[in-house]
Amino acid sequence: MKVLLLSVVLGLLYAGHGEAQLLLKPFSGEWKTHYIAASNKDKITENGPFHIYVRHVEFHANDTVDVDFYVKSDGECVRKQVTGEKEKTLVYHITYAGQNKVKILRLSLDTIIGSIHNVDEDGKETELVGILGKRDQISDIDYEKFKKEASDRGIPEENIMNFTDNDDCPAE
Repeated sequence: MKVLLLSVVLGLLYAGHGEAQLLLKPFSGEWKTHYIAASNKDKITENGPFHIYVRHVEFHANDTVDVDFYVKSDGECVRKQVTGEKEKTLVYHITYAGQNKVKILRLSLDTIIGSIHNVDEDGKETELVGILGKRDQISDIDYEKFKKEASDRGIPEENIMNFTDNDDCPAE
């Protein structure tokens, strides 16, 4: 398993643009939000634009990625989908609640850790870090990696929200 993952990572480093995107295809599928941290916590609390429950991520050969998710607004789950355009390997531009630069920081068969630099419609900038998992729980090691990525971006630990405890949106 580690050899397969190492092969994918090395392939991403050395492959051409379209080929690298194809190497991400095995990571397409069902995912769920576990934790999100934000420099502006209002962005991730209920009714905030990044109070999101990811359900599906699909990497396409045309250098795009689709993300299906729910946003909680006044207690209701509202289904959304965004499409990201690849800027470079593992970096995407997504228009949602402003302009977003999304980076995949860590990728495994069980978890994705990513960061978002959001500039909202008012020009306010927010740093976010999230961890998605394939299962109902993530490992302590993956959680520690997530916390380190958040800390490295100046996000305090008290700005981390657990999304598994209150996820009552449809599973898809």
